[in-house]
Parts: sequence; C-alpha cells; structure tokens
Amino acid sequence: MIRYYKTSPQGELKEVETPERGSWICAECPDENDKRRLLDEFHVLPEFLRASLDEEESSYIDHSEDLRQTLVIVDYPQRDETIRKNVVTYITLPLGVIMTDGWIITISTRPNTTVESLCSGKIKDLDTRYKTRFLLQIILLISQEYLAALRHIDRMNNATEQKLYKHMRNENLIDMLVLDKSLIYFSTSLKAEEQTLERILRSKQIPMYESDRELLDDVLIEVKQGIEMCNIYSDISARTADGFTNVINNNMNIIMKRLTVITLVMSIPNMVYGFYGMNVIGLPIPEAWFPLVLSIALCLVAWMYFRHSSDYK
Repeated sequence: MIRYYKTSPQGELKEVETPERGSWICAECPDENDKRRLLDEFHVLPEFLRASLDEEESSYIDHSEDLRQTLVIVDYPQRDETIRKNVVTYITLPLGVIMTDGWIITISTRPNTTVESLCSGKIKDLDTRYKTRFLLQIILLISQEYLAALRHIDRMNNATEQKLYKHMRNENLIDMLVLDKSLIYFSTSLKAEEQTLERILRSKQIPMYESDRELLDDVLIEVKQGIEMCNIYSDISARTADGFTNVINNNMNIIMKRLTVITLVMSIPNMVYGFYGMNVIGLPIPEAWFPLVLSIALCLVAWMYFRHSSDYK
C-alpha cells in the first residue's frame, strides 16, 4: 500500500491524493503493483528497493550519483509474537528511507509503530519539504522506541527473575534466554545505526544545516544511550543466568550427596545379612532377631554420623 503525505502551509501533516513535490511517499507492505510503481513512476533504483525489502538488512547508507538518490536503511524494533506467548520479545526490521530531488520515500515490509506515529502527526515540527530533517526525525523516533522497548525488556527480566526466586522452572529460564536474544538484536542494530549516523555527519551526500547538525547530535546521544542500556541489561542478564546456573549446580550436588548417604546407610543391612547368611560358624549370637537389631543399630549410628557431619550439612 502506498500513501502520500505533505506538510500544509499551517505546518500540519496531511494525506494527499497524488504525490507532489516536497511530499512524503509511504510504501508499507508493498505488493507487486506497488513495487512496479516505485520502480517506474518514482524511479527508485532496483537495488535500493531490494535492500529496503530485505528483512536481514542492517543499517547503512548508500548513494547513487547518476540518479541523485540516497538510501538510508534504519533498523527499528518490532514485537515478535512467534517465539514465546508469555513474554514480549523483539526483533529488528529495516526501514528504507530514499531521498530524491522531488520527495522522500519510506519503504517497510510490515506495519510498524514508527510509520503510524509519523502518519498520525504525533511528531512535532515534522515537515516533508526538509528531507534531511525528516530523516533525522525518523531516526530519533526509532531510537526513542528502542529505549522504550529496552525498559520494557528490563521489567520483563525483573518479573522473570522474581518467578525464578520462587520456583526455578525451565520455562522461566527459557524466557530469560529469549529476552537476552532481543537485547543482542538491539545491540547489533543500534551499533550499526551509530555508524550510519557518523557517516551522515561526515558525508557530503546529504545536505545539512546548522539546525540539522544539532538534531543529529541529539539523535547520536539517544542511540549511544540505547547502546549503553543494551550493554548494561545484557551484562545483568548474563550475570543473573550464571548465578542461577551456579544455584542449580549447587542443588544438584546437595541432592547427589544425600542420595550417596542414603545408599551407604541402606547397604548396611545387606552386609550384615550377608555375613549371617554364609555357612560359617563362630558368628556372635546366631539368632534370627540379632541381625535385624544389629542392622537397625548400625543404620542409626551411620545416619546420626552423617546427619551431624559438617560436610553433609
């Protein structure tokens, strides 16, 4: 689906019927007809279109001097409903931003909150005529979405950790691993976006005014904050997982120690009855009741010894 938006003279973002110069062309979940329109009507480079629709693409910037087109791929966070139902997990998907002489084009493979926020007019001072500022505002919005998602992951991690304190179940450990996977996706995408922003800062392919440089500095601060939060949360998650692994190993050692003690104690009656079951003479008190009493007494002595042993405790 392709929609057209343009900022009115009053500063409001409005949807228009036909694309005009200085408008924003929003291509969301494009079908084959939309792809042909992007290639034929808006003259989007085929490699730029393929890169924007490749869900494995990471953030980068590319420029075509012949057609005077610039492609910026920005990864945005997206909730993933296919892995675990009891926890909210995230993946990252590419949003292609193509800047041409006449308009700015965004291409996304799935519906996302970034485009919805832009279309609904929630972004202040959004003007489709200023393509560089429009691009930076998109990246700023995505970086803020990363921060919100990171805080949500941290809350989910804390909730899962509290469950593990009460009952150490496999499903809770798996939830922590899945949340840690989301942090890895975020960290990789944010680092790639930081490199893209630094290249935009150094590059002459994207025109930039002083106000744009100030906005770019703000975006870089947000992205670096996201990277730092990812590193902190990943470190905490790894240390927590190691701690629970040590607890599990310690519990296993205690269980094996107790099973060993029980095995040793239960082997005493077998040894006593083994001696009295042999055809030999000279054993003390060869009566039927004596091996039973002796076995019980030796078991009690062994149990009390292990019970009060410091190593057993």
